[in-house]
Amino acid sequence: MRVEIVDVGPRDGLQNEEKTLPPEVRAELCDRLAAAGVSRIEAASFVNPKRVPQMAGAEEVMGKINRRPDTRYAGMALNERGYERATSSGVDEVRYAFPVTETFARRNQNMGVEEATEVATRLVRRAHSDGVRISVTLAVAFGCPFEGRVEPKTVLEIAERVGAARPDEIVLADTVGVGVPSQVGELVEGVHKLGITAGCHFHNTRNTGFANAVAAIEAGASVLDASVGGAGGCPFAPRSTGNIATEDLVYLLRGMGYETGIDLEALIDCAEWLASHLGKELPGQVYKAGVFEPVSG
Repeated sequence: MRVEIVDVGPRDGLQNEEKTLPPEVRAELCDRLAAAGVSRIEAASFVNPKRVPQMAGAEEVMGKINRRPDTRYAGMALNERGYERATSSGVDEVRYAFPVTETFARRNQNMGVEEATEVATRLVRRAHSDGVRISVTLAVAFGCPFEGRVEPKTVLEIAERVGAARPDEIVLADTVGVGVPSQVGELVEGVHKLGITAGCHFHNTRNTGFANAVAAIEAGASVLDASVGGAGGCPFAPRSTGNIATEDLVYLLRGMGYETGIDLEALIDCAEWLASHLGKELPGQVYKAGVFEPVSG
């Protein structure tokens, strides 16, 4: 079985870092990930640079990428203006995200859940008309830093409304890393029943990210987000640390017999390169420990 990995390092991985990398370096990160065999890359976030200065120059990033025909380059959008900027810059895919809790939605996007859901529906229809692939990410689907536990019923009701517009994919995001495998199975299976591809986005904040990734695959998810080196976090979510590391996830999945199409050694080199540019050690483990061929080969 093949598992598609979306590397969100150039976006989610960098948006919470103290050091801001210039557009040409972020574009090179995309090039290095693509050369390692990553077929989907979240290259930029088309948000207000005053709110997320690390993501300034999104159009410049897209313009500097040496695009490969076998790689899909995505842009994150939080509203219709972001969608327009992303499509104008030539992204292959728009990833629209919104929180499923009222408090976080107001803080993150300055709109309520109802309005954000309506925006999702409009953007999916626009993307179909524009011939652009679109996925919708439901943030804090496993728990919210401001409202606490999020009931699966709440998430699945929103997923059903979004799903009626037929996005290419619905991604369930554990934005603050609070989820456990039992939650994962229920939500993934619920999205599957809608007849839509289910993806998952996990943070390893409480060391459950990889257990959740395995649970997601076993429940039928075919797409997983990860960030090279395990960099990442949400600037609007307290104590939200790194995403699950792409190279750690590839090692895990290969050892379990899943195909990813990614060159693990090249990915490790990419993590080391990113760590040098950020001037610090990243949370990922495999880029420091190395591969173990009897398992990963």
